[in-house]
Amino acid sequence: MGDIWNNTATEIAAAVQRGEISAEEVTRAHLDRIEQVNPAINAIVQQFPDEALAEARAIDVRRTAGEDPGPLAGVPVTIKVNVDQAGQATTNGLTLQKDLIAATDSPVVANLRKAGAVIVGRTNTPAFSLRWFTDNDLHGQTLNPRNPALTPGGSSGGAGAAVAAGLCAIGHGTDIAGSVRYPAYACGLHGLRPSLGRVPARNASAADRFVGAQLMAVSGPLARSMDDIELALRVMSGPDPEDPWALPVPIDQGPFAKHAVLSHAPDGMPVAAEVTAALNAAADTLRAAGWTVTEGDPPSMRDAAALNARLWMAENHMAAREALENEGNAAALFVTAQMTRGMKAPGMDNLMTALRDRVTLMRDWQRFFAQTPLLLCPVSGALPFPQLEDIRSEDAFAAVYEAQLPQRAVPALALPGLSVATGFAGDAPVGVQLISAPYREDVLLAAGRVIEAANGAPEVCSPASA
Repeated sequence: MGDIWNNTATEIAAAVQRGEISAEEVTRAHLDRIEQVNPAINAIVQQFPDEALAEARAIDVRRTAGEDPGPLAGVPVTIKVNVDQAGQATTNGLTLQKDLIAATDSPVVANLRKAGAVIVGRTNTPAFSLRWFTDNDLHGQTLNPRNPALTPGGSSGGAGAAVAAGLCAIGHGTDIAGSVRYPAYACGLHGLRPSLGRVPARNASAADRFVGAQLMAVSGPLARSMDDIELALRVMSGPDPEDPWALPVPIDQGPFAKHAVLSHAPDGMPVAAEVTAALNAAADTLRAAGWTVTEGDPPSMRDAAALNARLWMAENHMAAREALENEGNAAALFVTAQMTRGMKAPGMDNLMTALRDRVTLMRDWQRFFAQTPLLLCPVSGALPFPQLEDIRSEDAFAAVYEAQLPQRAVPALALPGLSVATGFAGDAPVGVQLISAPYREDVLLAAGRVIEAANGAPEVCSPASA
């Protein structure tokens, strides 16, 4: 298999299942890669090699005994530090939570373990998982292995950096405003935000979240191939009694018309020429594969993004206002102030109106997807930003916020979104976003495979300083 860490999850699982390589060998190779590369990028911030090797040996014992080692047999994965993993601190990038040790696994972590995955580390996030940049006072800053001058994205920036650098084959991330899709984009990977209820969630280490996060926050995978994205989605998914929102919806939803709408600049947002070029190339690729692609505009993304902000900031006001002050993270305080500027106080009237408006807007989007199964649009209006650009000034934050409009809109609508890497524009990764109706991840994967085939799957990179 050459350098084992260069292989995809699908390739690793197949080799372990056939007995061509042991899960322990795979794990050791990735632990060695982490030791060599991680100090240069700080993607993995919690490590437990002895535990990882013990998990790998247990998988090998099962396979040797003739038992099914699972669809992710021996595949190295990482977990974001804002999700419970038994015996580890659910820090969420906070000094306040450095000793918040989880007693049990979150359902998504349990599902990965059941599938035979080996957790090789936990990945960094900004304080409160709040930004599209990854830096905090507890774990420090994560660098983008493709270009250290650029953000690795956020809030799952550690996951994106880890997958891109070959520290794991699949990175777990969470997404409430682009936190899976943007790190994938910034690190030159694929990343899937599943539909609400597709992947079960619960952190027993903390109180249940308020309605904004319940309606918008999901877990999803980052990976270097569409096959790996689908494999991870199937493993992560399924109902769980710990999550009342989780539903037993099949991933394969049946035939669909190969028709896509291309929206270069939703709601008139500014879009870089390089992003427009990537969108046009993706549209041409789909057309060559038999898709009909027409240019047009979806329902308002700006209204959906405004709803996202109202619900998300109401969540922060209720659950994190005191913690924000106590943590004292300057970047989190600055970003929160920018996001809440001019916003109504999150009272009962505002919340009820937001929930009502959400249903009206969701109906508009349901009608749109009844006519066309796929929307092709930007992940971001800009190429990946310079490190820490969002806190450089108020104007810089405003530009970042505007560029992320398509990321912010999707969660408020409970839609799935897929970030597809298409290559590079100079020294910056670039890609496109695919959006479809709830529970039509199969449409996203089908279109994503077409685009991947034309551009090639993302490859592992080695940071210059590693």
